[in-house]
Amino acid sequence: MEITTINAEALAKAFLAGAKNLEAKKEWINELNVFPVPDGDTGTNMSMTIMSAAKEVTALSDPDMKALAKAISSGSLRGARGNSGVILSQLFRGFCKVIAEYDEIDVQILSDALQKAVETAYKAVMKPKEGTILTVAKGMANRAAELCDETEDLIVFCEDVIKEGDHVLSKTPDMLPVLKQAGVVDSGGQGLMQVMKGALDSLKGKEIDYTIEISKPSGMEEGSASYNIDAQAEQEINFAYCTQFLIMLEKPITTRQENEFKEYLETIGDSIVVVADDEIVKVHVHTNDPGLAMQKGLTYGGLTTIIIENMKLERDEKISALKEKEMQSAGVPVTAEKEETPAEPPKDMGFISVSIGEGINEIFKGLGVDYIIEGGQTMNPSTEDMLNAIERVNAKTIFILPNNKNIVLAANQAASLTEDKNVVVIPTKTIPQGITALINYIPDSTPEENEERMNSEIGVVKTGQVTYAVRDTVIDDKEIKQDDYMGIGDHGILSVGQELEPTVLDMIGQLIDEDSAIVSIYYGEDIKEEDAAAIGEQVEEQFPEVEVEIHYGGQPIYYYVVSVE
Repeated sequence: MEITTINAEALAKAFLAGAKNLEAKKEWINELNVFPVPDGDTGTNMSMTIMSAAKEVTALSDPDMKALAKAISSGSLRGARGNSGVILSQLFRGFCKVIAEYDEIDVQILSDALQKAVETAYKAVMKPKEGTILTVAKGMANRAAELCDETEDLIVFCEDVIKEGDHVLSKTPDMLPVLKQAGVVDSGGQGLMQVMKGALDSLKGKEIDYTIEISKPSGMEEGSASYNIDAQAEQEINFAYCTQFLIMLEKPITTRQENEFKEYLETIGDSIVVVADDEIVKVHVHTNDPGLAMQKGLTYGGLTTIIIENMKLERDEKISALKEKEMQSAGVPVTAEKEETPAEPPKDMGFISVSIGEGINEIFKGLGVDYIIEGGQTMNPSTEDMLNAIERVNAKTIFILPNNKNIVLAANQAASLTEDKNVVVIPTKTIPQGITALINYIPDSTPEENEERMNSEIGVVKTGQVTYAVRDTVIDDKEIKQDDYMGIGDHGILSVGQELEPTVLDMIGQLIDEDSAIVSIYYGEDIKEEDAAAIGEQVEEQFPEVEVEIHYGGQPIYYYVVSVE
C-alpha cells in the first residue's frame, strides 16, 4: 500500500521505533570503536541521547507536529552525550525546524528536513571530518533531494534513502584510514542507520513495542553507591577541615622548599595539593588544624583567598537533605520549615570540571573548582548535566573544563543554551590539561585574559593513558591482542605490551623530550601506591633532569594517567 503522507502520530511512532532499535544495537555499535579500549561508548552515548528525546515524546498525549518537533529537539539537545550524541541531537534539531511548520509530511518536506538536519549538524562541528556520521547523513540527504521527483511513496523513498546511507557507511573506511586499519565502519554512522531502519520498520507497519523505559546511568541511581545514605553517614572523616589558600610569594619558592612544605602538610593532614609558580602557591589540604597549615604558609609570603570548609558539617547537611528527599519520594510529609537565607551575590568567576576518580576530584577541588561532574571517559556527561552544574555555580563567568575530547561539544551546547551567565568552555581534552588550565588561572585577571592564558597553556602539556585492549586489532601499525596493555598518547597508541610496568615506562619515555621538566603520574583505583612509586623511581633514574610527582587519581579503567610538561 502506498503512503504519501504521515501525520504527527505516525512520525512519533517512527521516532520511538528508531530509538528502540538504536537502544537494542548500542553494544554492537560500541564494539565498532576504533581504539579497542574498554570504554568505547558511541552506541551508549547515542542511545542515551535519543532516549532522552523519546522520554519527552512518550509524555505527549495526542501531539501535533509542532509539539512533537519541540519534544524531539529539546529532549535530544538536553540529553546529548559525547560527540556522537551531540551531532545526533543537532541532526534532530535541524530536522525538527522544518517539520514543525507542517501538519503532515510528504517526500518533499522530508527531503527538506533531511537537508536542514545536515546543514545544522555541520555548523555545530568546528572542523567537520568526512568518513563520520556527518558524511552518512549528508549522503542520505543528497539522495533524498534526487528522489523527490521520482516518487511520492514515502516507503519507497525511505528505502532508497536508507540504501544510500548504508552504501556511504560502507565507504567510510576509504575516507578515514584509521577505520580501514581497524577493520570497522564509522560507529556514529552505524548508529544513525539503526535509527533510520527502526523508523522505517514502523512506517511499514511492523509490530513494535513502543514502550520507553528510561533508566538513569549506572552508578547514578538513588540507592546506588553514589547515593547510599547509610554508607555516607558511616563514612569516616579523619580530617574535618578542607583548607585552601593562596600564598603570594615574597620570592620564588625552590623545589626543596616546596617539597619540605608538602612533607609538613603530610604530618597534619591528607588530600594535599601544592602547586607553585614564581609568584603564587596554591594550597589544598584536609586537616584538623587549618591554622598550622596557614602558619607554615606565612613563612613563604602573604596569604589570600582563604577558604575553610567543615566537611563533617557539610556531610551531615547533605545526608539530612538526602533523607528528606527520600521521605518525600516515599510519600512521607516533611513539615519542618527551613529558614530562608538571602542569596549571596555572585562571584566574578567560577569553575566546573569533569573528573574521573576520587583522588583527581580532590586535586580539582584543591585548585578551586566549584562543581565537579563525575563521568569523564567512562560515562560522558550530558548537556543537561552541564546545565545543572551551571545553575549551581554562583558566578558571573563560569569556565567549564571538559577534560575529554568527547565532552567538548556537549559543554559548548550547554554554553549556547545558557543566557543568564557568561559560560566559557576551555577545550581541555585530558585531565592533565584541565589541571594545567587551573594552575594558570589568575583571580585578578579578567575572564578574557584568563581564557587566553588557559587556552595557550593547555597546548604545552602532553598526556599518556594506560588501559587494556578488549579485542584484537591493528592500529598505528601496532598489532594488539585482547587483554594487552596499551599506552595511548594525545595522537595515537604509543606502546603495547603484555606486562603493565614496561608498557607504562615505554609510553613515558616517548612523551619525554629535552624540554620536559615535570612528569606527573596519577595512579588508578586498581594500582597500589608502592607500584606507582616504583615506576616513578625508574623514570627518575632514566631521566634525572625531570622532576617526577606521584598522585593518587583513583580513576577506573585507566591504570595510569601521565602528564609531561
